[in-house]
Amino acid sequence: MACFVGIDIGTSSVRAAAVDERGRTLAFGQCEYDIIKPKIDQAEQNMEQLWESTVQSIQLMLSQGKVSKDDICGIGYSGQMHGLVMVDGDGKSIRNAIIWADQRTEREISGIYEKVPKEEFDTVYLNRLSTGFALPSLMWVKEHEPEKFQKIDKIFCPKDYIRFKMCGRIGTDASDASSTGMWDMKKRTWAYGILEKLGVPASILPESHEACETAGRVTEECAQACGLKPGTVITYGGGDSLMMELGNGMIRDGIMASTIGTACHLTCALERPAHDMLFRTNTWCHAGSGLWSIMGAHLSGGAALKWLRDNILEMGSFDEMNVCASKVPAGSEGLLFLPYLNGERTPHNDANAKAVYLGLSLKHTKEHIIRSTMEGIVYSMKESYEILKSIGVTGSRMIASGGGAKSPLLCQIQADMYNCPVLTNREKEQASLGAAITASVGCGYFRNYEEACGNMVCFSDDVTEPDAEHVKIYNEGFLRFKEIYKANKGIF
Repeated sequence: MACFVGIDIGTSSVRAAAVDERGRTLAFGQCEYDIIKPKIDQAEQNMEQLWESTVQSIQLMLSQGKVSKDDICGIGYSGQMHGLVMVDGDGKSIRNAIIWADQRTEREISGIYEKVPKEEFDTVYLNRLSTGFALPSLMWVKEHEPEKFQKIDKIFCPKDYIRFKMCGRIGTDASDASSTGMWDMKKRTWAYGILEKLGVPASILPESHEACETAGRVTEECAQACGLKPGTVITYGGGDSLMMELGNGMIRDGIMASTIGTACHLTCALERPAHDMLFRTNTWCHAGSGLWSIMGAHLSGGAALKWLRDNILEMGSFDEMNVCASKVPAGSEGLLFLPYLNGERTPHNDANAKAVYLGLSLKHTKEHIIRSTMEGIVYSMKESYEILKSIGVTGSRMIASGGGAKSPLLCQIQADMYNCPVLTNREKEQASLGAAITASVGCGYFRNYEEACGNMVCFSDDVTEPDAEHVKIYNEGFLRFKEIYKANKGIF
């Protein structure tokens, strides 16, 4: 029996999924961990902890007895984007990874634009820099930890470190590299000219390849640690939002995905590197040489619900929260939530933005607060939806993806706010599935993404249709929602 493993290196856990040639999950392992917060505006992770969690996830997947190591034809990766991992000449991590949620680098971003004017930077990168991107994080290390900067042999993204531990070869892929702030988006290579002006040595940049190319093979050391077969093919894989797109069959124009995970993304695959002229969205390289993706990025999605569950309401589960929220009508009886618990990217790119509950009254209950939090997350994503429509990027269908796709209520809220039918994937771990698809192509089982997605991607028969009355309520609420940030920006 042929199967392929997709390893998703997320912000809160590692997920390892073994899927067959029809894309069906045969076995699954997951191991959780936390973000390290040395200061309130900092977000880091220990890469050795992520490696140990990866080992445990793979062991758990294999321990279920549904697949053996001999069944696995190839391994691919999906990973949290933007993060900075630095290793020395022995391949050892120099310090904790600075990840996408980090907010410490506003001064560094200003310094970068002093050396490379925004107009020049925009022309090459097609994106505006944000805190949490690897380039400003690297500039922060250079300024504040020069002794560690001097030790750098190579830099790459978090999932690249895990792949290095498994195959012994350093490298990255175009999709993850394009999210670092160091990339020439049209040429699909490092932005060497810009980096030279910033004093970033070209020698610390790893080789970059496409997601389905072979990166190496499982080493003996990795095989002993994880229980895998030595010599198993390993592909480069890609950034999690791009792997989610691939796992949803998004390899051509016209399909959108609304992904609610720890953070949120509204994405659409493109056959050209299009971008918003005001740079409120992000444009990344996709999983193949002729593909790009445009994305609205939102920093608080499932993270906001987890914060509410654990820190405020002390509830037991997300399922319990869904039941509570379902008791409240659409619009939460006037209660609105601005979900900027960790700053925001699209459309404001403001690290200082804060969360707000607006309209609280004595009639409101915890049920209202939960539903308004869900609605606020999707209202925020609707801002991206409006921007993409304004530049001519539209979708013939909308796919609910990530953890949010598991909630019928969140699917209904998305259908109502976007005013279009919402589909869901048969498989719940689309990023892992996308990573497995890169492995299926990389090991030669399928000839290309079209053949692989045609066989491995399948959607549920259940389609969530918009409710006309809810659409009206949310259209009115959206007008109020957009005013909250404007009215409070000075206070933030």
